[in-house]
Amino acid sequence: MAALPPYASTGQKVWHYSYLVICAAIFFFLIAPILIIIPLSFNAENFFTFTPEMLALDPEGYSTKHYRDFFTNPDWQVPLWNSLKIAPVATFLSVALGTLAAIGLSQPHVPFRRAIMAILISPMIVPLIISAAGMYFFYSRIGLQGTYWGVVLAHAALGIPFVIITVTATLVGFDRSLTRAAANLGAGPVRTFFKVQMPLILPGVVSGGLFAFITSFDEVVVVLFVGSAGQKTLPWQMFTGLREQISPTILAAATVLISISVVLLVTLEVLRRRSERLRGMSPG
Repeated sequence: MAALPPYASTGQKVWHYSYLVICAAIFFFLIAPILIIIPLSFNAENFFTFTPEMLALDPEGYSTKHYRDFFTNPDWQVPLWNSLKIAPVATFLSVALGTLAAIGLSQPHVPFRRAIMAILISPMIVPLIISAAGMYFFYSRIGLQGTYWGVVLAHAALGIPFVIITVTATLVGFDRSLTRAAANLGAGPVRTFFKVQMPLILPGVVSGGLFAFITSFDEVVVVLFVGSAGQKTLPWQMFTGLREQISPTILAAATVLISISVVLLVTLEVLRRRSERLRGMSPG
């Protein structure tokens, strides 16, 4: 945020510092629960609270045993590998279908573009429990309920809106004269897409893919409806663990997910800045 000019009035100064305090308070209430989870995951005891040894910063009060349990216990490793098998495939489908949809809807001659866009991004708007129930009844009719591909397709449907939104935002600054120039030089539509259009919209595509991956990797409601015991994912195992057994291993799993999310968010920020530079360099 820019510094106040020396000629700022008293009211402007009050609003400036009040705004900073409000933003800091919001940031604290959003981040504090996450920051508490991380040290709790190193608790040497099987408690969801800070022990006197931890508060006294005694090394005896800290341990990595919950992380060892997470990385060695089949009850956690099987759901983790299920998530790693489901999320990448769902992300690939989300990116492929969402990118094509965004490019198609960016064409001015497409009829009913707004209505189609509203339908495609509806999974972000409709309450997740309603989407999950609808998927359950639909998949039951066509034999996909309780199958690997049923979960993958459900997660892909949830990820497609993120891809459409990010790619559409990237296409706003896209210079369409580049595709016309490629066509005049003899390039076909497929070659033009991969050689001209894709390199310029790639940051938006990757950003949407990362959002779709996070959505699939963290999702629990839909998989409870359309999945089975064979597709138990890591969030499902965490949800079950909270209901049936209160184990601090859940905190270790949460810390791992937080670390993955932080890495992906940093990647998103890097891609966002690269996308802005590319749009600034494009003609027009």
